[in-house]
Amino acid sequence: MEPLRNYVDMNEGIVEAFSSARAGFSSDRVLADPSLRAAFVEGCIERGIALGEEMLCKQLLNLRKAGKLSHFKSKPTRFKDDGYRYAAEIAVRHLERRLKITLDDILCSPIHVALFDGICSEISPGYSELEYRWAALRLRKSRSISPEILGHALPSTEVALIRCDTLDLDNVSSKAGLYVFIAQSETLYVGEASNLRLRLKKHLDHSDNRQLARYFWDVGQENLFVELHIVPDSCSTKARRALEVELIRSRQPTFNIIGKAPS
Repeated sequence: MEPLRNYVDMNEGIVEAFSSARAGFSSDRVLADPSLRAAFVEGCIERGIALGEEMLCKQLLNLRKAGKLSHFKSKPTRFKDDGYRYAAEIAVRHLERRLKITLDDILCSPIHVALFDGICSEISPGYSELEYRWAALRLRKSRSISPEILGHALPSTEVALIRCDTLDLDNVSSKAGLYVFIAQSETLYVGEASNLRLRLKKHLDHSDNRQLARYFWDVGQENLFVELHIVPDSCSTKARRALEVELIRSRQPTFNIIGKAPS
């Protein structure tokens, strides 16, 4: 029974560390708040629980899901400004597609959450890591990040997010795939192509989508991003278009007609 005893002791120690570090907040807040998270990890280390930050965060989540933290009453976390909400959504979706991981995986891993913070700050700069992370958790709670199920069933071989004003078309793949034009507060356009390099060149030179071309003319390409999804060679045109329709429905781009597949 010694291994079980040790496991119980470990969980008790994690709960104690959480109780000491949380400053009256929830486990989600401890996970998202860099200072509370650091205090929680340090508390675990002081209690001899040397699992590493990622595993400690995952175990805290597991305890919360198992109802082991339900007796803690928590102060609410609220922010007046939500100008970073869209950036958090894009960062979550991008990392889910690129790394094939969940939001929990993103938030628990120091490496992945740093990638998340970096994407958010590039799209909507000027906010704190806590605000970006909290926005992602609130989006999930409100079910505002709908699953892109087909994208998981037919995963891309490569997913990249690139600023348009630094985009070198010579380095863009000429393979088939999907592309998403992203501004600081909205998704502009989703499309699919048999040759991504040629299709992007056409859009950036003079898009045949009049609204998108007008946007490029009026606003320019500064602070504009393109997300590229390279699909497997075996992915048919029909499958690409199905993936495209799913992206249109989930991302709600401004310049696509919902239900009509663009080029």
